[in-house]
Amino acid sequence: MVKRVLVDKDASALIAELKGRFGELMFHQSGGCCDGSSPMCFEKGEFKLGGSDVKLGEIDGCEFWMSKDQFEYWQHTQLTVGITKGRGSSFSIEIPTGFRFMIHSRLFADDELNQLEEVAFIED
Repeated sequence: MVKRVLVDKDASALIAELKGRFGELMFHQSGGCCDGSSPMCFEKGEFKLGGSDVKLGEIDGCEFWMSKDQFEYWQHTQLTVGITKGRGSSFSIEIPTGFRFMIHSRLFADDELNQLEEVAFIED
């Protein structure tokens, strides 16, 4: 299976640090509010998910979600979560660390499209 979302080693280290402080985490890909298109990190359950959200996969044991509408645009794209220095303007819990999460993306190759990890939806 080809994963839809990956994490680089620097972001993985920050996730481990945040998990040590806050416990289980989750990500939701911002749709443009607040911090542009940065992935936002929350304590698991602190972001209210609904029927309009799609789970793309997990990174370091953290669920990674985005809205269905946004997924329609990004479904052919593999996302890699990284970090950059600086404070974002979102509600994401890494902001006080002096780093913020960011997304790198690439289009899936044709041969990968039939091997993609399944997405999940909120169960009613």
